[in-house]
Amino acid sequence: MPGSDALPQIDTSRPHPARVYDWWLGGKDNYPVDEELARKILTLDNTAVRGARANRRFMHRAVRTVAEAGVRQFLDIGTGIPTEPNLHRIAQDVAPESLVVYADNDPIVLRHAQALLRGTAEGSTDYVHADVRDVGTLLARAAESLDFTRPVSLSLVALTHYLGGEADGDDVHGLLREYVAALAPGSHLILSQVTPDLNPEAVAKAAAAFKAGGTPFFPRSIVEFQRFFEGLELLGPGVIPVTGWRPEAEDVAAQTEGVVPVYAGVARKP
Repeated sequence: MPGSDALPQIDTSRPHPARVYDWWLGGKDNYPVDEELARKILTLDNTAVRGARANRRFMHRAVRTVAEAGVRQFLDIGTGIPTEPNLHRIAQDVAPESLVVYADNDPIVLRHAQALLRGTAEGSTDYVHADVRDVGTLLARAAESLDFTRPVSLSLVALTHYLGGEADGDDVHGLLREYVAALAPGSHLILSQVTPDLNPEAVAKAAAAFKAGGTPFFPRSIVEFQRFFEGLELLGPGVIPVTGWRPEAEDVAAQTEGVVPVYAGVARKP
């Protein structure tokens, strides 16, 4: 497992997005500080749990789509705490030879990855403990398992809204351009992002709660989200609310519960 020699300490004094997300999904790998923030946001935005579940289903559909298109390498950044079925299960159900690298910066995710990856086929699934902002380190470690001269599916599902723009010191669009530049033609980009467009008041309150808890949060408009795909070929139906991206029966049923303020899209690098 590249980059996993050291076991960083888990900080339980402040909430972490991966653990808040875990609580929304009904997981048990979170701490009181994470649950407190997750509950608070849910009182402000009652779509939070539905949004987390919709994101997971979107990831499943998008990965299956890309795998069926012939991509056999997957880099998932901002993996979060494992929830079955995981990305590698989806990809390897389509093509057992698929290579998958997970990347995250939460020590809890690292420890779960170590347990999760025991018993998987040699070299088929790996994990990198690195921050998305450290592009060079993350890609170098991922390259120990993936061949970047061949197509790769790069996914950042429900991650970009934790990264700011240039004025915030992150320049999330610049980061994405760096990652896409490292990909070979035929690679795909899978993204989802919270937006204020579909439920402005609730999303603004949720963003304020995240920031008050020490977690930066940056909802983006459809115009800002579409910028991530500049120079790429969007797959149909393009950028769309997450439950509407090539929906399956469960997604159609979820649409009756109301709008989830999350955009999603998948694009191919020409």
